[in-house]
Amino acid sequence: MKGNFRVIIGVVCLLFCGLGYVQAQKSPLRTIVVDPGHGLPDGGARGDYSNESDITLAVAKKLVKKLQDSLPGVKVIMTRTDRNLPGNLHNAADANRWRAKFANENHGDLFICIHVNDAPSTTHRKVVGYRTQVYYTGKGSKRRKHTRRVPRYSYYKVAGTAHGTETYVWAVNKNDSKQDFVQKNNNPDELYGENADTSSMQMFSSTEEKILATLRTKKYFSRSLLLANLIEEQYVKQGRFSRGVKQRNEVGIWVLQATAMPSILTEIGFLTSRSEEDYMNSQGGQDQIASNILQAVIKYKQMLDAGSVH
Repeated sequence: MKGNFRVIIGVVCLLFCGLGYVQAQKSPLRTIVVDPGHGLPDGGARGDYSNESDITLAVAKKLVKKLQDSLPGVKVIMTRTDRNLPGNLHNAADANRWRAKFANENHGDLFICIHVNDAPSTTHRKVVGYRTQVYYTGKGSKRRKHTRRVPRYSYYKVAGTAHGTETYVWAVNKNDSKQDFVQKNNNPDELYGENADTSSMQMFSSTEEKILATLRTKKYFSRSLLLANLIEEQYVKQGRFSRGVKQRNEVGIWVLQATAMPSILTEIGFLTSRSEEDYMNSQGGQDQIASNILQAVIKYKQMLDAGSVH
């Protein structure tokens, strides 16, 4: 009975504290983790002359510099700073697990993953000549020989024509996975306040922790969705074509569902579109993309600090 009463009191406390955080902090956004997708030997998508790994790193470095200049009170860290996979790893799947672990251990308040898209090529054919084909009809004395002209084909591939930007949040059917990582990676600052001495505090029970994780996961989803839409809006203002905010339900996106914080993955263009490949490889294009993401983050932070979003 006492245990149930304690849980009820805990839940009431959570509700009266908004989303359940007994805290007093200057801003909900104190640490941003920027993740350039891929890394050698995993070069990611390939275009006519460049690869995804190098482009994401270049844009991420520009974004980090802009964030540091524009938000001096916010800590900004990168999962990788050179051409290689992070964590001295050689396997993309292991590297993605490392990225999420890195973000969680650094108590990130926002995870921004940068990727470059590609579209599958299609196979086409064209007639390059004709040949004579012999065939027979009938049997026995009625067997007859015939000829006919049939075309000869040459097969070739055509690059996909898709273009534009799209930004992902974790899929709804991966919500349980997200909640599990949220519960396992409690941020003491978020639970107790930035300067609280947690050593003398009684930790929440497992039931209360689960309630907290549920509330935090819902909050993280709404914040992720907000930022994703703000980023796509900035791309459109720049004259880019937006394919919208999306979820990937089939296999999910590990770095989104395994990070205990609001998290988005933005596809900044298609390497299989030559015009977009040129844009993403240009200094001007990279600077514009980084500025688009920066402006979205600034607006996102302003809304958080004003208390207009939960």
